[in-house]
Amino acid sequence: MLQKFDPRNRDLLVNVNGALVHRDQAGISPFDSAVQGGDAVWEGLRVYDGRVFKLDEHLQRLHNSARALAFQQIPSSEAITEEIRRTLRANGMRDGVHIRLTLTRGVKYTSGMDPRLNTAGPTLIVLAEWKAPVYEEHASRGGLKLITSSVRRFPPDCLDPKIHHANLAQSILAKIEANNAGADDAVMLDARGFVAETNATHLFLVKDGVVETPRTVACPEGITRATVLELCAQHAIPHQVRDLSLMEFYRADEVFCTGTMGELAWVGQVDGRPIGAGALGPVTSRLLELFRACVARNGTAIA
Repeated sequence: MLQKFDPRNRDLLVNVNGALVHRDQAGISPFDSAVQGGDAVWEGLRVYDGRVFKLDEHLQRLHNSARALAFQQIPSSEAITEEIRRTLRANGMRDGVHIRLTLTRGVKYTSGMDPRLNTAGPTLIVLAEWKAPVYEEHASRGGLKLITSSVRRFPPDCLDPKIHHANLAQSILAKIEANNAGADDAVMLDARGFVAETNATHLFLVKDGVVETPRTVACPEGITRATVLELCAQHAIPHQVRDLSLMEFYRADEVFCTGTMGELAWVGQVDGRPIGAGALGPVTSRLLELFRACVARNGTAIA
């Protein structure tokens, strides 16, 4: 799965610490912590008809991750929201937009990993792009094709995945394996051999009408994932959260993945094994309808 360039993004204005500049002129210092060591936290947001879906939840997760990494200064949610608003207005954006929000520890006064070298405060980057759900085209052509990566997700005693940090080396290595195998994405297991997530999304399966998803032991606390579980509870769809093995995904009736950038997308194949009837299943279809209705009426008005 390779994202295509959208010509509407050719002249984007990017917000770096409040300065709105053309994408070709935007930049951060080589002394910034994101450059020095991937020392940053991030969120992906979606804009629907002038509203950012689950904005409060995303900003709370950003704040929690920054606190866990002991950032000395964290902008308020109100300040970040205002910069998002300025960026969307400057680009004339109201719908069909994905935002990559990044907060770094900031610029160091000399190169090195020690956070005490950071005295200038954090760097906030708001990157808004015209971007449809990235799996739409592939989902319409037989569902996503996944392979299992050899790269394992860290357990909490190695690097807690509840810190939504910007060091994505594990995910990149897994994505390279997927690319080399001609797959869309890669399933990643935890250190015990249970399914954690993919390199980019959370995973769900459906078996005998029950929706199941792995525990967030070796993966982030996904906001789209949580929304799907909320929809299941609200609409009396049986569901549970537990450890799941690859075998359970192989024999599932339906499999789908979730994430802000791709919303809900059904999976047609895992490790060469067709899933269920090889078509978009009824439970996944129902949840997709419920999700679209949810984002159409909820969100923080911002653009």
